[in-house]
Amino acid sequence: MAQRDYYDILGVPRGASSDDLKSAFRRLAREYHPDVSEKVDAEERFKEINEAYAVLSDDEKRAAYDRFGHAGVNGMGGFPDFTVNFSDLFEELFNFGRARSGGRRNAPRRGANLRYTLILDFEEAVFGVEKEIEYTRDEVCDHCNGTRAEPGTSKSTCSTCQGAGEVRQSRQTLFGSMVQVSTCPTCQGEGETVETLCTNCRGRGLERKTVKKSVEVPGGVDNGTQIRLNGEGQPGFNGGPPGNLYLMIQVRNHKYFKRRENDILLDLDINIAQATLGADVEVPTVDGDASLSIPAGIQPGKVLRMRGKGIPRLRGKGRGDQLVILNVEIPKKVSEEQRELFEQLAESLGSEVHPQELGFFDKLRDFLGG
Repeated sequence: MAQRDYYDILGVPRGASSDDLKSAFRRLAREYHPDVSEKVDAEERFKEINEAYAVLSDDEKRAAYDRFGHAGVNGMGGFPDFTVNFSDLFEELFNFGRARSGGRRNAPRRGANLRYTLILDFEEAVFGVEKEIEYTRDEVCDHCNGTRAEPGTSKSTCSTCQGAGEVRQSRQTLFGSMVQVSTCPTCQGEGETVETLCTNCRGRGLERKTVKKSVEVPGGVDNGTQIRLNGEGQPGFNGGPPGNLYLMIQVRNHKYFKRRENDILLDLDINIAQATLGADVEVPTVDGDASLSIPAGIQPGKVLRMRGKGIPRLRGKGRGDQLVILNVEIPKKVSEEQRELFEQLAESLGSEVHPQELGFFDKLRDFLGG
């Protein structure tokens, strides 16, 4: 059977760099290594991949292959010499090989992050507020100072790993006997065992504590805003830094106001006389009641802008606006005097009607930029 082209096996062009070759081999090794792959032809495919990489990763063999093909690398006796050092690659891919000095388990590790949902009123989100929060996290045990051992007792070297924190297990692979390194199951990588566990934390070295903290919430936050408090999360391991605490902001709905980015929306009902003749009215804002001038002859759905009465910009200067959406309220009941006045008005206005070219919601959407 004709042998496949080595470049085709690895899926790389003939001008591929050594880094490209290594990357291709890693990808295919993860897919076809017999110890991890469930593919039926995994063993044969992996032998083929190994052979291709062994040749192409060696400059002298690759040059001979490029010039003479498979005949250039088969040797005098017709048996190819495919020797290459895969130890670094397999240690990286499958955690085989010798334990690295110090052991990964004992390396400093950052503590876990924590989340806290902070619920604010609408005005608190607008202007900012100082809030006291209360949450639980792990802290070093006061009784054993994190040693996990009952005070007055000692630790001893782990008899399973002899203090290394790791155990090694020999495995037979296609390339001979190799060693798999794993965390010691007895001491969990610490290299020491505790004879008498701390009675307070039961050997964790940590205890749950309630933490009270005052936090400053800036003005302009909204639903989904995250505030990071550095170092306020879970403690680190082996001297690693603590994690962070993330405040997840939720804002309660307001009775009148709605938010659109940095603008506040307010629906305002006015009567027919105010819409027809115009009026100066007091309307609610987050700063308190403010005067709004309604021009005569205003139509339902008209939007009036109150500049600077909106939300402070969280990243930037100034504030948004308050947009007042006017609705002309039609009375459901009228007195006899009011009915007479409306009848006189109706007679003077006539009965002609005019179809609208653009609806109310279209006008509102155009005004808001939607």
